[in-house]
Amino acid sequence: MRRIAVAILLTWAASASAESPPKAASQTRMATFAGGCFWCMEHDFAAVPGVVRVISGYTGGAQAQPTYEQVSAGGSGHFEAIQVEFDPNQISYSSLLDAFWRNIDPTDQGGQFCDRGAQYRSAIFYHDDEQRGQAEASRAKLGQSGVLHKPIATEIRRAGPFYPAEDYHQEYAKKNPVRYGFYRATCGRDRRLKEVWGRTSERP
Repeated sequence: MRRIAVAILLTWAASASAESPPKAASQTRMATFAGGCFWCMEHDFAAVPGVVRVISGYTGGAQAQPTYEQVSAGGSGHFEAIQVEFDPNQISYSSLLDAFWRNIDPTDQGGQFCDRGAQYRSAIFYHDDEQRGQAEASRAKLGQSGVLHKPIATEIRRAGPFYPAEDYHQEYAKKNPVRYGFYRATCGRDRRLKEVWGRTSERP
């Protein structure tokens, strides 16, 4: 009797497994953006629903394993940037682009806010042709919207090697809320965002 009962249970379990296969785990994707100070970009994108992780780092230049001192001094070719890991089942790349635009001044050719120099310019680094197409369409739509009063300076580039910044830069706003708040206020980031975007400057 025990053998029969065990056989029945095994048969039932196999049948249930065949009828209801386990759901596949969500596959996350990557997006890479430069928008001036990576402390601020990381902080703002970490709050976006569907974003799994944000890493501050450097990209766009030829120098391998650059340091903060080398990048911030200029001349390295790198941008301060963030790499965003996101769940496409919760947020689309198009929505991330919308969040990106509203966290930068797209018309600034010389940096972002109080941070000046090529290393602080804004850029979208696409990881595949789909992202490239969406980024170009998003930039064109914004340019034609009439919201901005100057040409868009934000570049669109193919993503290359991304070098995570030093540990003390990661989650800087969370680890150093007072220093971060002082920097953000004195840099004028939020004030300028309100000037550029008006009522649409609210970030997710």
